[in-house]
Parts: sequence; C-alpha cells; structure tokens
Amino acid sequence: MADVKKYSPRDYSKVRGLTGISDKQIEEHLKLYEGYVKRTNALTEKLFALCNDGKAVGADPVYAELTRRLGFEYSGMVNHEYYFENMAPGAQPEPPAGSKFRKAVESSFGKFETWLADFRAVATMPGIGWAMTFQDPSTGWLSNHFVQLHQDNVPVGFAPILVLDGWEHAFMRDYLATERAKYLDAFLKNVRWEAVDRRVK
Repeated sequence: MADVKKYSPRDYSKVRGLTGISDKQIEEHLKLYEGYVKRTNALTEKLFALCNDGKAVGADPVYAELTRRLGFEYSGMVNHEYYFENMAPGAQPEPPAGSKFRKAVESSFGKFETWLADFRAVATMPGIGWAMTFQDPSTGWLSNHFVQLHQDNVPVGFAPILVLDGWEHAFMRDYLATERAKYLDAFLKNVRWEAVDRRVK
C-alpha cells in the first residue's frame, strides 16, 4: 500500500478583525480545528496500519469504531475549512447583483430575501450542528440544510456553497448559548461572497 498521507492545518491568520466575532473567539476556534486535523491524521494512520497488517475485520470492534469515526473527523476538518474560507473582514453585506451565487439563489428561491429567511430559520433551529447551503450537481439548485455531527444530513454528492458553524464553540466567547441569532447576524456581516461565488458551478 502507499504511504499514509498527512494533512496540515491551513493558515487562517487573515481571518481577524471580523465584525461581531472577536479575534479571541477565532483563535479558540482555530485550535479546535487544528484538533480535527490532528485526529484525522492519527485515525487515518491507525486504520492504514490495521489494513496493512491484514487486520481490517468488520467484526473487530476496535476497527469498526475507528472506521465509524472516520467521517466525523474528516468532515469536522473539512467543514471548518469551508467555514473559515467563507469569512473575511470588511465583507459586503450581501452578494452582489449578477454574481453566480445571487443568480443561483434567485433561480432556486425566487429572490435573495426568501433564501436568507430560510437560511436564518435553519441556522437558528434548536440543536447542535451546521447551517449549510448546498448545490445539487444535477440541477444546479441551491437548498439549505441543518447538518448534525459534521457528516449527518449531508445530501450525497451535493457541494457545500455557504457554511456556518452553529455549534456553541463557534460563538460562546462572544455570545450566550441563547444568542445564536446574534452570532448569525455577525456571521452574515463577514461572509466573503467572492469565495462563496467560486463554489457555485
């Protein structure tokens, strides 16, 4: 088998000076992201070793649980990368008219305000998880989803377009647990719409 590949944490040092989301909150959140990268590497290495030694056995509870954990750790790492990459200080309040994202939103929801109301509803639902706008690769349509535990409720094959971390660790240095709506307002002031636009096919 080939050598085990290693991931390195991406540099998000430019995600500072956001409106309504403090640098301390971002620093703390980045440490959590780096933990996902570290665990993804460790888990991949362990599973690689088991496979390489001919010990990949579904009936083995250790192998089975490590394999089940794979989607959680990988998705935790990748979701955070989408999240940090779609934020920047000094962002525009909404996507520009004529942008790919705006056109896709209007094609899918009729108008931007309808999409935004739906995204707000998803992002403020009770529970832990993520609010994500996905694109259906077969139709180009956008839809908003509540994703639990990083990998649960992700529509298979759909591409993440806008990603909001709605777990309390993303905002509880700046806001109370009951103030997710305030955190959402802050997030929307920091969306780097050009990064979101690049994800639209």
